[in-house]
Amino acid sequence: MNDQSVEADIFKRMKAGGPIRKDDPEYGKFSEVVSRSIRLCVQMNAQASDLDDVRKRLGEIIGTEIDDSTTIFPPFHTNFGRSIRLGKNVFINHACSFLDIGGITIEDDVQIGPRVNLTSENHPLDPADRKTLLLGSILIKRNAWIGAGATILPGVTVGENAVVAAGAVVSRDVPPNTVVAGIPAKVIKRF
Repeated sequence: MNDQSVEADIFKRMKAGGPIRKDDPEYGKFSEVVSRSIRLCVQMNAQASDLDDVRKRLGEIIGTEIDDSTTIFPPFHTNFGRSIRLGKNVFINHACSFLDIGGITIEDDVQIGPRVNLTSENHPLDPADRKTLLLGSILIKRNAWIGAGATILPGVTVGENAVVAAGAVVSRDVPPNTVVAGIPAKVIKRF
């Protein structure tokens, strides 16, 4: 087996969960996508004339058409874009930030409040390796509701019908049909 077959391209390795180091020989390819996404987000947030235009422009950023039933209120920010998957009838309120390098999937009928942060990437604690990206996908299951200002951290699944209270910081999976709140978020109610 040659070195090329052992080392998949950077995007395949990212999809598999990283890690991604700044000294990676293919880091430049990754940086090009980030630069493009940031530029297109700035344009979308400054120039989108209506919700259809936002959907169209965000679809260009993420590389797939967004269903007409989904609503995104600008400003909206992402650093990569290619790893976002949005279902139908999703609502994303103002000023949300999706750091999606590790992958973010939002299923149908999800509501996301303003200023929500979905962060699918982290860094090692070791100062010598701090610039490495550690990736963990986020999955928001059907009919979940993420309250204003909540933060969802890498590797978390928010279960079907779950509610994440405003301001919560979610570092663990949220069971279906529960309400979580606090820092770190804990189950406060089951329904």
